[in-house]
Amino acid sequence: MTDPTPVFDDLRDESEELDRLVGELSEDAWALATPAAGWTVAHQIAHLAWTDRSALLAATDLEGFGAEVEKALAAPDRFVDEGAEEGAGLPPARLLAEWRAGRDALHKALCSTPRGVRLPWYGPPMSAASMATARLMETWAHGQDIADALHVTRPPTDRLRHVARIGVRARDFAFGVQGLSAPEEEFRVELTAPSGDGTLWTYGPEDAAQRVTGPALDFCLLVTRRAHRADLAVRAQGADADRWLDIAQAFAGPPGTGRAPKGATG
Repeated sequence: MTDPTPVFDDLRDESEELDRLVGELSEDAWALATPAAGWTVAHQIAHLAWTDRSALLAATDLEGFGAEVEKALAAPDRFVDEGAEEGAGLPPARLLAEWRAGRDALHKALCSTPRGVRLPWYGPPMSAASMATARLMETWAHGQDIADALHVTRPPTDRLRHVARIGVRARDFAFGVQGLSAPEEEFRVELTAPSGDGTLWTYGPEDAAQRVTGPALDFCLLVTRRAHRADLAVRAQGADADRWLDIAQAFAGPPGTGRAPKGATG
């Protein structure tokens, strides 16, 4: 069985990197609009803190998490935004402190979860390692929204391998959420790692006819819908692979509007 410790540590490191980006912001900066419509920097951190709390309940308090699921079922179109809105209304120092405490508690809970135990979630149950992977993907993606609002470029790290893996594994889901049948054949995905040493992250059979290639960073921006395909160096070979790049997403729920191409107006 694979040791889950690296993804727990990577989630902690990804969160700490984002913390360094927001930890010294002025109150005015916390109110800056991000590319997510209606969401400020504060909303982005509040959402991460809210989701960390839900994940902590899933790992430590089944009854408490069940109550959160009931809230979600009662307001499926609003509960995510309402959670972000509530946290965004806090003073930035308090929001920051709650996010830090919550993610620390979650790290300890995930590390303590016995192997083989599956944690409940708003979708299918998942292992602690899968929960950490999903949290890392969200932390990186929402961190990208914040970086864009602050006009900051974040150097990519090899922690993106977790985001890329989710994006690849979510291929069939991406087709399904669009009302499309997923292709029967597997795709080959070859991504150049951010390390710069020429390392490739590869998925799928080497001789597959449908292929996707490009930088891992660009693929992760694509599957988290943080950049438009036209602005990325991700390439497809084959009609099904090409279609996938138009609809790929690594997260649950509806795809949203995504980002417009750079330079687009209106």
